[in-house]
Amino acid sequence: MTTTAPSKAVTGQAVVVHGVGDLRIETIEHAAPQPHEAVVDVAYGGICGSDLHYWLHGAAGESILRAPLVLGHEVVGTVVQAAADGSGPAAGTNVAVHPATPGGTGARYPEDRPNLSPGCTYLGSAARFPHTQGAFSRYSVLPARMLRPLPGDLSLRSAALAEPASVAWHAVAQAGDLAGKRVLVIGSGPIGSLIVAVAKRAGATEITAVDMHEAPLKIATAVGATGTILATNADAIAAVEADVVLESSGNHRGLASALRGAMRGGRVVMVGLLPTGDQPVPISLAITRELQLVGSFRFNDEIDDVLAALADGSLYVDPVVTHEFPSTQALEAFDLAKDATKSGKVLISFRNE
Repeated sequence: MTTTAPSKAVTGQAVVVHGVGDLRIETIEHAAPQPHEAVVDVAYGGICGSDLHYWLHGAAGESILRAPLVLGHEVVGTVVQAAADGSGPAAGTNVAVHPATPGGTGARYPEDRPNLSPGCTYLGSAARFPHTQGAFSRYSVLPARMLRPLPGDLSLRSAALAEPASVAWHAVAQAGDLAGKRVLVIGSGPIGSLIVAVAKRAGATEITAVDMHEAPLKIATAVGATGTILATNADAIAAVEADVVLESSGNHRGLASALRGAMRGGRVVMVGLLPTGDQPVPISLAITRELQLVGSFRFNDEIDDVLAALADGSLYVDPVVTHEFPSTQALEAFDLAKDATKSGKVLISFRNE
């Protein structure tokens, strides 16, 4: 689709959450871009679990909604106004967006892992106040450093999963070398299925996907799972004895299954974000089996590798996207996205005004 530069006012439709169950499609006006900011004509936005939590619960973990918030951090689009200071891509460039802004002082963290910086903010997040507005909008004003040009002839539609695939890429990196390994993935929603796809690319020879529902397991199989198990079959999960388990359900029962499904001396990568507080899991297994428990949180520059892998075809993720809605039907899109029995990743298209 041909795009044109936005008007001086930089206005457009946006998906805004006002409170629990209160999601609206509104026309908003963005502030004029600063010299280091570019204007992006957003093509697609993927609905993430955090977007759903703000709508359904008014919070995502400890991030409490206190004011209207433009949702969305999984976005791709076209630069229509480059940053005035000369940084970032030129106008007309198709880009994916890296939604993080590392920063903050206080807690110690490795300098080469800015995803762990204490003051890191994310597009579409209520973690701080004023909230960090998201990019589910026809036009979005973003720091040029967030923009990653799409390589080769990679289309915007094909790049729409770049951000969540980067979360999966980071998680698989936390798992170590998977070549020839037996891998178990607990939770086969969009992130879990993307983990399956990345693990397949990384050379895992046996990948077993687990979920509560058949539909996600079919998607996981389409992107590389060699076997599937329903989450209710505890004995079958324990019998896998995986070299590496990646837990992406974000549920304490899923983490318990991960501990039971790992071989002695294996590694468990915890990707799904569990609720704050103590969790009832059989942690004694980690001790007696000498399991390595590793956390995985967001990502750093893995998005560059993901885009390259999508462009050269070595990372196959197409089946993860199951539905696409125009932004005028964003409410219907969110309603479908909350039902894991009917949908995988749901995309919103913003170029329909």
